[in-house]
Parts: sequence; C-alpha cells; structure tokens
Amino acid sequence: MTHKGTVTIETPRLLLRRFRVEDAPAMYANWANDPRVTDFLTWQPHTDVSVTKTLLEGWAANYEDPTYYQWAIELKEIGEPIGSISVVSQREVINQVEIGYCIGRRWWHQGITSEAFAAIIPFLFEEVGANRIAAKHDPKNPHSGGVMKKCGLTHEGTVRQTGMNNLGLCDLCIWGILRSDYDAMKAAKS
Repeated sequence: MTHKGTVTIETPRLLLRRFRVEDAPAMYANWANDPRVTDFLTWQPHTDVSVTKTLLEGWAANYEDPTYYQWAIELKEIGEPIGSISVVSQREVINQVEIGYCIGRRWWHQGITSEAFAAIIPFLFEEVGANRIAAKHDPKNPHSGGVMKKCGLTHEGTVRQTGMNNLGLCDLCIWGILRSDYDAMKAAKS
C-alpha cells in the first residue's frame, strides 16, 4: 500500500479531518463520556475531559506517521466533531485495512456513520491501494452491521466468542469489501 496518512475528506454533511487537542471538550461532551456509546467498544467512557485531552495529544503526535488513519467526524452544521472513524488494524502482506467507528448517541440513525465510512472507502482503495477493507461488530449491535451493509461490505460470517467489549465476551460478525467488488459497484453506477 502507498500510505497517505489522515487526509481531509469532505462529504455533503461532514468534514473528515485530523483531530486537534482543542477538540477535547466537544469529543468528551458528544460521545467519549457516554457509557451507551462505549457498550460495544473496548475502551471505557472518559471520566473527565482531561482523559480526552491526553488521548488527543497522543493521536496528534501519531499524525506524523503516514500509516496512521484517525478521522474526526465533524458535522459541518455545528462545526465540531461528533464521532470518529479510523483504521484500527492493517495487514500489509494482503493489503487489508480494518475500520472502526463510533458516533455520539444524539446522531445515531441519521446515516452519518454510513456517510463517513462510504467517504473513506474510495480513498483507501484508490489512493492508498488497499485490496480489502474489513470491519466487524458484535451481533448484539446490528445497527453497526447496517452501516457496513449500506457501504457495500458483505457479511462473511460470524465467529463465536472471539471478541471482547465492554459487555464482556462476544461473537463477532465479520464483513469485508474487496477492491474488485468496489470496482464492479463503481462500473455499475457509470
């Protein structure tokens, strides 16, 4: 893959951009302190904005690495981040990236996460040169699977008791899209 790092990507409603340390109050208030948001994640809700600020300081330092992809999902209408989407793991040998995301509860079920995910797919295939984009979710969180399906990923199966999140041991639904799938969908739209 030819890594480009976290570049700014714009959609009709969103600005996907690098996080800044000064995003800490918005991140804390909009999603990082909410236990409902983190139920299916592996990190605990932040107890104070200082936890968020420390995290963002680390993320800001990582932006120098061209293999690091961590986007703030900024809702243009309010001019602040309401969630995040990132490459949570990579397998260079097969040109695979795995995506993870979360968004504040006030913005659930509005198509925002799907809009963000759909926006990074062309970038990862066409600019970075990924061959496979993967994602996974706890089957108890079917709305996350809905995001993946809406973005063109295929449900490839469920692996039993292979994951851990804040609710404990869990199954994982595995989803993926190949570059050839993406190219076929793009050709069908032309």
